[in-house]
Amino acid sequence: QVQLVESGGGLVQPGGSLRLSCTASGTIYALDRIFWYRQAPEKVREVVASVTWRNNKKEYSDSVKDRFVIYRDAATNTLYLEMNSLEPEVTADYYCTVRERWGQGTRVTVSS
Repeated sequence: QVQLVESGGGLVQPGGSLRLSCTASGTIYALDRIFWYRQAPEKVREVVASVTWRNNKKEYSDSVKDRFVIYRDAATNTLYLEMNSLEPEVTADYYCTVRERWGQGTRVTVSS
């Protein structure tokens, strides 16, 4: 079964940018939709964005639609989340998931 590993998180100043990566070992099927979720302290885990693997059909939460970009590289089985104009409210642990498989998360902290 697929294994997912997130990376790219860290500490950034407000207004900065990060690119998160999710590398998959194993098969991501053509019709899969793969997601980025996030969970802030004491908050419910929520969807950030998603993309279908073959057709590249993207969806975004309203809160990130104009700031984040999700994309995937099927050749390397890698999912990305480009995060721009970062503000403190995006501080959270970010996870990728597909077919009920989850990575361990990568932490994004926006602070001066």
